[in-house]
Amino acid sequence: MSRRVAVVGAGLAGLSAGLALTRHGFDVELFERSRLLGGKVTSFEVEGVEVDNGQHVFLGCCTEFIDFVVEAGLRSDLYLQPRFSVTLLGRNGRQSRLSAARLPAPFHLVLGFSAYRHLSVAGKLRVARALLAARRRSTADGDMATWLARHGQNAATRRAFWDPFLVPALNAPLDEVGVEDGLFVVRTAFLAGRDAARVGYMRKPLARLAEAAASRFDAVRRRSAVASIETHNGRVIALGLDSGQRIACDACVLAVPPRRVAAILGDPDSLGVHGLQTFSTQPIVDVHLWYDRDVFAFDFAALLDSPVQWVFRKARGYVCCSMSAAEQQVERPERELVSLCHDELTAALPLLRTARLLRGAATRDPEATFIPRPGLRRPANATRIDNLVVAGAWTDTGWPATMESAVRSGRAAAATLVGNHRRLPFGVVNMAPVASVEEVAHAV
Repeated sequence: MSRRVAVVGAGLAGLSAGLALTRHGFDVELFERSRLLGGKVTSFEVEGVEVDNGQHVFLGCCTEFIDFVVEAGLRSDLYLQPRFSVTLLGRNGRQSRLSAARLPAPFHLVLGFSAYRHLSVAGKLRVARALLAARRRSTADGDMATWLARHGQNAATRRAFWDPFLVPALNAPLDEVGVEDGLFVVRTAFLAGRDAARVGYMRKPLARLAEAAASRFDAVRRRSAVASIETHNGRVIALGLDSGQRIACDACVLAVPPRRVAAILGDPDSLGVHGLQTFSTQPIVDVHLWYDRDVFAFDFAALLDSPVQWVFRKARGYVCCSMSAAEQQVERPERELVSLCHDELTAALPLLRTARLLRGAATRDPEATFIPRPGLRRPANATRIDNLVVAGAWTDTGWPATMESAVRSGRAAAATLVGNHRRLPFGVVNMAPVASVEEVAHAV
């Protein structure tokens, strides 16, 4: 294998694979069928205002994503909470905060729960018992909703704790989520350490991250859809574009969704990439609202008893409402979505009745993430062709479909290619992080 790598797909998986490969001296050419870079993590203009195509957040435990942003040169544009603290809004203006104390996990949540007004004492004890059960590493099967019921969780604890955090993290109803995927989120975010659940986000529009990463590559081809790969003697030698153009390459990273991988490969099973047809998806809908005044006393908050799970204050008078697992909302007209979110916010924030809604806009991703169903088997990065790998949040990273999973997959795909390079033994490859989470937290 020589050193000219084609990366297909400009989402986080492709971008992180490309950055890792450039770090090791490979020439990277990026192919993206859209005019935008970033895939599902990008931004674009709506009525003269640049908006993100969804409110993307990360947690303190998302170490590889943080490192990727730092490597792209945008360390100063990351925000990460100094400690976990979230406002939760009930209807009729009832508010409470859930915060982590400066105690070792899982005791860091005890004091926070003691002051949490959306759960009774009995409800808090129920949650505590389930959290202790989640710490046990016994094998579990079935779906997450059944596991919660089996461990004493009722409608009140689901409403006030489990659903606001797990449904957005997994972008699926909990009765469709495999229990191991649900427990992974609980263990990694809430039980691994007191700082793991800290919330972070980008201060700049998301397209800036993609552009910064892509600027390190040798070539970037937008509006260049890849239709096929060409092989010779068991190796990839070229890509075939929809336009009919043939592009020679020495290796390839396919960092696109499962259905596109299947279409490009033609017969993915023969190349060792199995199960692509088993993936199903859930949509995410975000609604952007602009008001004539700023009445939001928080950076972000969860809404209880609402199809709007989270609301983020983006600027003065401008908020973004996020709806995960939004199968019932994704096809509704924009005006209905704007009205729905305005009504939901007003129910939770009575002070908002004094403000005037100036305008609203909706962004939708009908196939935002895969559903981590019970028994779903996700493919590895390697294929039966040494110079061809696949990448994406849907591959077997151990994480749900998050920005962290996408970055981990891209870096693992790059490491596989580097390891297969005949002139560079895998043992000398340095894939070490660029910066630690704490360095980033102290910097911001």
